[in-house]
Amino acid sequence: MLCAGTSGYSYAEWVDAGVYPPGTHAAGMLPAYARMFKATELNYTWYQMPKARSLERMATQVPEGFKFSVKLTRTMTHEVDKAEWIREVLMFRQGISPLETTGCLLCILIQLPPYFTRTPERRFYLAALLDELSGLPVAVEFRHPSWVHDKVFYEFERRAVTLVTVDAPDLPSLFPRLDIVTNPQLFYLRLHGRNSQGWRSGNMQKQFDYNYSETELKALAETISNTLGPAADTGAVFFNNHVRGQAPNNCRRLMNMLNAHP
Repeated sequence: MLCAGTSGYSYAEWVDAGVYPPGTHAAGMLPAYARMFKATELNYTWYQMPKARSLERMATQVPEGFKFSVKLTRTMTHEVDKAEWIREVLMFRQGISPLETTGCLLCILIQLPPYFTRTPERRFYLAALLDELSGLPVAVEFRHPSWVHDKVFYEFERRAVTLVTVDAPDLPSLFPRLDIVTNPQLFYLRLHGRNSQGWRSGNMQKQFDYNYSETELKALAETISNTLGPAADTGAVFFNNHVRGQAPNNCRRLMNMLNAHP
């Protein structure tokens, strides 16, 4: 099974870009999105703790089989309080529980910051965080290359944790693109675009302003069909190049290629 979509769906500019019908308001974007794709990443949960009532309502707005990948809140990844983070995990688990009970949960996405380097203290914290999230499907996205290590991949395999394959600019300071599947239940491909110049601009509109070419999408389709797909039961593919509706357009083109692939 392949779950493909975009990182977030509530973008006002997507109305102007023709992704959503004219006059679509924020409240109507999820149902409109769910008519096009089978899954989405919830980005807002990085900024604020998810609430069960809100996610229960969202689950009623999508068709059967639709999946949500939920980004772990920043208080457990970027702004960690050593005295509070375990309580934060419990709150997060309670908040996403409606997605579990309705079968809408694809996985929890742990996106770690660029300064989260592979030190003993951070290794211990990540292991403890994964322990607290035990029983949930989890995918981890690194942003620092120090985590490229066989011991990391082995531990993920042991825990059945998914290493996120990151498609981003080829910069030495970033975690590289690795087409490695550490969890036979799920592979996870996040496509941020390859805008090297805009990546460090501090401006999200510039950072994620990228339109994948036909050649690049064909290469991605080959990787999914020949490398990632055969290694896992379920696949997640999410485009994060949301500027001007490029993400949904790129996702549709990629899915057409995969559907046409023998």
